[in-house]
Amino acid sequence: MSEARYAVGIDLGTTHCALSYVDLERSEGEEIAQDLMLVPQLTTPGSVEERPLLPSFVYLPHAEEFAASDLALPWAQEADVVVGELSREVGARTPIRLISSAKSWLCHPGVDRRAPILPVEAPPEVPRLSPLEASVRYLRHLQAAWNHLHPDQELATQAVTVTVPASFDPAARELTAEAATAVGLDNLTLLEEPQAALYSWIHDTQGAWREQVQVGDVILVVDVGGGTTDLSLIAVTERDGSLELNRIAVGDHILLGGDNMDLALAHVVSGKLSARGSKLDMWQLQALSHGCRHAKEALLANASVDAVPVVVPSRGSRLIGGTLRTELTRDEVTSTLVEGFFPEVPADARPTARARGALTQLGLPYAQDAAITRHLAAFLGRQAGATEALDGFETTATGGSFLHPTAVLFNGGVFKAGRLADRVMGLLNRWLEADGAPGVRQLTGADLDLAVARGAAYYGHVRRGSGVRIRGGTARAYYVGVESAMPAVPGFEPPVQALCLAPFGMEEGTEAEAPPQEFGLVVGEPVRFRFFGSSVRRDDQAGTLLQDWPEADLEELEEIQATLPAESRNPGEVVPVHLQAAVTEVGTLRLDAIPRSGAERWNVEFDVRGS
Repeated sequence: MSEARYAVGIDLGTTHCALSYVDLERSEGEEIAQDLMLVPQLTTPGSVEERPLLPSFVYLPHAEEFAASDLALPWAQEADVVVGELSREVGARTPIRLISSAKSWLCHPGVDRRAPILPVEAPPEVPRLSPLEASVRYLRHLQAAWNHLHPDQELATQAVTVTVPASFDPAARELTAEAATAVGLDNLTLLEEPQAALYSWIHDTQGAWREQVQVGDVILVVDVGGGTTDLSLIAVTERDGSLELNRIAVGDHILLGGDNMDLALAHVVSGKLSARGSKLDMWQLQALSHGCRHAKEALLANASVDAVPVVVPSRGSRLIGGTLRTELTRDEVTSTLVEGFFPEVPADARPTARARGALTQLGLPYAQDAAITRHLAAFLGRQAGATEALDGFETTATGGSFLHPTAVLFNGGVFKAGRLADRVMGLLNRWLEADGAPGVRQLTGADLDLAVARGAAYYGHVRRGSGVRIRGGTARAYYVGVESAMPAVPGFEPPVQALCLAPFGMEEGTEAEAPPQEFGLVVGEPVRFRFFGSSVRRDDQAGTLLQDWPEADLEELEEIQATLPAESRNPGEVVPVHLQAAVTEVGTLRLDAIPRSGAERWNVEFDVRGS
């Protein structure tokens, strides 16, 4: 493939997608030529407009709902779906045909993410798509828009970076890469969204970032998106006299974000309607949630607007006798979001868990505790020792009950509500003061909607040897479970040990040393492994075998499934193998099974089908 002209960054978000690009021929060092692609999309039937954001919604229209001319785009497109602004608008009125939050479903291990399951509650006559296919549709629209605007520089020939939550597990990263490959984006890199936001801030300072941070700083990135809350810590160190940035920790995958907030606002509006004697059913509440999303975004984007009308569609006169109209006010938005999602809590607060019902509907595994501040307190407490053995890190701070950030970078459209950022800053400073630490400062200037896409494009430029690069590697150490050999004992399961295969911080394009232990794999039949990850065990190396560990140290992830072709061996034969982990250039994790003898080398595939 010829040398790419552009470094393209794609924010494949839960509620919005965006695309930014750097002209590599006109960029050098920290002087770069960067732009944002305005995405052509249908805004009303038959009307195409260019918008900076592509809403992450797919609408599955009825065959007779639109005329062919209603859905015409500047390029040939699939007529079976609508993507973008029009999809969001019509889907708010007919939510049973609307696919939203596909990104959250893409990381749900409890479902088959290649199966057509969305929309989940759609009746049989509505077609469905898989979470993977929905992601493909967003990327295909962006690709078609780019190729239409840059016919001589097709997207497949450019250096493309797609962002993912820092907390995405290996299977979700692999599926994201697969979606990009499905539209021909083979020259691909994955980048964590909080890192992308920090890259954008670095670029926006025009080289002055070194004057705003110093050795010993710890930058906390708080990224609250449409579907997830992503927390990351980046330390400022020194190497050979120059400042260097090191991502030292990421939080758990927390399904808590704008979707939860929209539903909370829907309940506020529903309560107002109920007080007027209008009771909504679940279908209307779902439609109302989409309407509240639009109202929330309008209020947060324009400080001069105090209220936005909200329309609730009717399902017939038997229920409420016609379409209902009400409004969502700025005070209702800010009070609901501040007190409901960012309550005042102490530094030792931890997320609460409620007793769950034995039966539940198929749905996303949302966080049980909606208080983002409690998740933040747990994250900082768990990472209290994250900088202790970090090379080039100098600080006078000692001890403390949690890791002390010195700077905060916010990302995500919800922080357009200044009271939310103010609440987090105020709370952090009270925690730090109580722990005898200096206060924290806010890094400002990033575009909360576009920072991730802009930072991803800048990273594509950085990968070519220009500008500052955040050192990070894998956000976790990865382990495989090893069941102890012992005689069968009624009512007693054999203990499981954990073998470290990939240490914390493995860089892209590297392999870990193969552990000396051997395992037996069955050829010709599927073999499953228990798989674990840890964001706190930084000293374990490939081959470290844990006999026992604190429960909070390891999190059990999806099983790994390998089906080894028998080839010259007999089906069912047990082959002695070593396991070796590698981080690909794309940023996904690969495991290889290497036999004791012979030239075979089997890739151990991640089981992304769910259980």
